[in-house]
Amino acid sequence: MKAKARVLVMGYGVIGKRVADAVSLQDDMSLVGVSDVSSDWRIKMAMKKGYPIYAATTEALSKMRTAGIPVQGTAEDLLKQGAVDLIVDATPKDIGARNKEGLYKKYGVKAIFQGGEKANIADVSFVAQRNYEKALGKQFVRVVSCNTTAISRVVGGLHEAFGIKKARVTLVRRAVDVWESHESGVMNTVVPETKIPSHQGEDAKTVVEGLNIISIALKGSHNLYHLHTGYLEFNSPIKVEEALEALMKEPRVVLVRSSDGVMGLNSLVEIGRDLGRPRGDIFEVPVWSDLMKAEGNELYLMWATGNESIVIPENIDAIRAMMLLEEDSRKSIEKTDKSLGITKSLY
Repeated sequence: MKAKARVLVMGYGVIGKRVADAVSLQDDMSLVGVSDVSSDWRIKMAMKKGYPIYAATTEALSKMRTAGIPVQGTAEDLLKQGAVDLIVDATPKDIGARNKEGLYKKYGVKAIFQGGEKANIADVSFVAQRNYEKALGKQFVRVVSCNTTAISRVVGGLHEAFGIKKARVTLVRRAVDVWESHESGVMNTVVPETKIPSHQGEDAKTVVEGLNIISIALKGSHNLYHLHTGYLEFNSPIKVEEALEALMKEPRVVLVRSSDGVMGLNSLVEIGRDLGRPRGDIFEVPVWSDLMKAEGNELYLMWATGNESIVIPENIDAIRAMMLLEEDSRKSIEKTDKSLGITKSLY
């Protein structure tokens, strides 16, 4: 067991920059640097924060230096020195798999991958409140996507509490990340994904054991947050009050009400800003408590998913589990939540 884990963040994008900030807040972790291939404003923001910067490739090294970025070498240089215990790989889809074979295995370093990679890249697909113990001491862990994380928190929590016979979840996904909105996305339409079931439900099965779930996904013409609707059939009759009580016990799940003016995803964006958190991030999964209905064994509900932020605490807990900094999931979750200001009530 190490007193402090030395962490390198590979990829300083939407997830990577948030993970770097979160690692910097932990008293049992130290951020040894961030690594990327870009020379634009994103990595220059890391400069302003004083983070040590490393080029992800030798090709990027000269470009970054030409752009005036005080790059300290390559990520591989750092690994050669034995200065890293664990890498959080937040690079675009498929690059993490190449990094695993070309770097992480070569230098025997632990690594966390994100949900864009296939499940077989790692020993465990991870959501802290569902399977923290399975990640203890592992070399490779995959933090699942924002949508799968939300499903695992909400549907997984209800499954553990009552036993779900069948879950059917529909996802209305944001079309594109905010910073890429000038390049791609959809406008004035909704585009169905071409495969049923969509991958999120199948992915949730790698986290929540014994969950019978099918998901359908659609891409909406917006760039912040996803909206999920769930039809859940339980093994026995369920009451709304019972479901709400179970969700209130779930870490990183909060209840909101349309009667309080939380009318849509735009309301949650504004709440995140008003909370005064960095970037207006909401790490919790907001569930509409007054838009929930139960009939016999069936429950219908809706929840929102902050695509930029909800996997950040999962990455921090995964570091703690892999490095054996804390073997009790509840203690790690509490520690992470306190450092990030995660709460059981947004307002």
